Amino acid sequence: METRKILAALSYFSVLVAPVIIPVIIWLASDDGFVKKHAKSSLLSHIIPLIFIPFLIMGMYWDSSHPADFPWFILAVAVIGGLVSLGLLIWNLVRGVKLLLSEK
Repeated sequence: METRKILAALSYFSVLVAPVIIPVIIWLASDDGFVKKHAKSSLLSHIIPLIFIPFLIMGMYWDSSHPADFPWFILAVAVIGGLVSLGLLIWNLVRGVKLLLSEK
């Protein structure tokens, strides 16, 4: 098995261990364009769920200033963020497996 395929797949599998750190290290340390491309792709997919954090913080602030209302916003953002995170987790694992099983 080629080292470049293993490094590229590791950047996707790192979603289970250290989602942002490992792809950044692989992206900066590698000179291979193939590995860099996959490290950037996996890094982007690891960062996307972080977009929901400011909305959750805003929703918690809104909820504390309006305690009588049901926190629909927080619930909606949490559900959407959870589904996006689950989808990206599955996508990263599938991409890593496909890289390891590919012939190129």
